[in-house]
Amino acid sequence: MKWRDLVELVRAPAALSVPGDIIAGAAAARRLGPKTAGLAGASVLLYWAGMAANDWADREIDAKERPERPIPSGRVSPGAALGIAAGLTTAGVVAAGLAGGRKALLVAAPLAGAIWAYDLGPKTPALMATCRALNVLLGAHEQPGKAVWPAATMFAHTYTVTALSQAEVDGATPDLPTRTLAGTAVVATAAGGTPAAGALAGWYAIRYGRPQLDAVRNPDASHMQRAVGAGIVNMPALQGALTARAGAPRLGLAVAAVSELARRLAKKVSPT
Repeated sequence: MKWRDLVELVRAPAALSVPGDIIAGAAAARRLGPKTAGLAGASVLLYWAGMAANDWADREIDAKERPERPIPSGRVSPGAALGIAAGLTTAGVVAAGLAGGRKALLVAAPLAGAIWAYDLGPKTPALMATCRALNVLLGAHEQPGKAVWPAATMFAHTYTVTALSQAEVDGATPDLPTRTLAGTAVVATAAGGTPAAGALAGWYAIRYGRPQLDAVRNPDASHMQRAVGAGIVNMPALQGALTARAGAPRLGLAVAAVSELARRLAKKVSPT
């Protein structure tokens, strides 16, 4: 197994969409600090674990629909993928405990469980969205109640992305991207509230909204894939808006800027 195969298995660049959840949650709870970096690292490990577990669970489907992926192409064995997923899950939960203590573990453990439940069970948009919401609450683990708004906002956004992803292979009717586009407008409105947050939310809405509008006009598989990719790489812009809304506009801008890096890397390694 080459490094390139591992990077592709865990969709490594797509993990740039993860730390912003932690930062947005910590900002909402007024708990930004050294722990935030450790929790962001833990969430990245859990994200990578979920990607590896997903490919292991879907290896037979991928053999028919996406034979170029690491497992069906023979570049990564199923056993290796499962071992990587289990190891990353353990590392992520342990890292969360080391960074945030018992209260962080009380969020990290259910988050890990939700990730595996999604990968091994019915891949519903609500379950994937729950994973994102829990990731936000992990950042606010000491006072999770203060991060309900950003958690709910990320839940709604992730729901739209996951709903679109279910049409990546066969396409859909215009109704699906029309509904998700309306949801994106609601999400962008919810992420605003201050001038800085509003500007970043507008950036998110444009970058994610355009591919969805294209999918409304032509909802074939390729347009659906582009919309899903845009939903992933532009998550930092939304997270930046939520961070700015919580009173940290400069940090919010820094988080949002990650979207540009994610967009460039997505050209080399698919985020979906």
